[in-house]
Amino acid sequence: MNYLSVKYLHLGCVVLSISLFALRGALQLRSVAWRQWRVLRVAPHIVDTVLLGAAVWLAWRSAQYPFVAGWLTAKVLALLAYIVLGHFALGPKTPAAQRGAFFLAALLSVAYIVGVALTRRPALGLL
Repeated sequence: MNYLSVKYLHLGCVVLSISLFALRGALQLRSVAWRQWRVLRVAPHIVDTVLLGAAVWLAWRSAQYPFVAGWLTAKVLALLAYIVLGHFALGPKTPAAQRGAFFLAALLSVAYIVGVALTRRPALGLL
């Protein structure tokens, strides 16, 4: 596989992953039982696995690694925050009054990840 093909695969998975999260979050906030649809339970895991695999391959091929390259470290740490926040936003045990805040925080963390990816600067060019 060439670098550009994997990069576009990664970018496509990013769009799908964020779209699926936004859809599930919106349905969750509207109290729609989205877990009844198998595609909304399974597809995000498949997309995110491909996304992570492509990210690891790209890091390896470009020789830029988290905890070496600051911008990748920022993305990995923000990804961990996104996973935790997304878990609480979509979790069936999370009180309805708190879901919106977790959902918004998860979307902000993913926006930060995209911003860092575009600028390759942890401070997003603000400093």
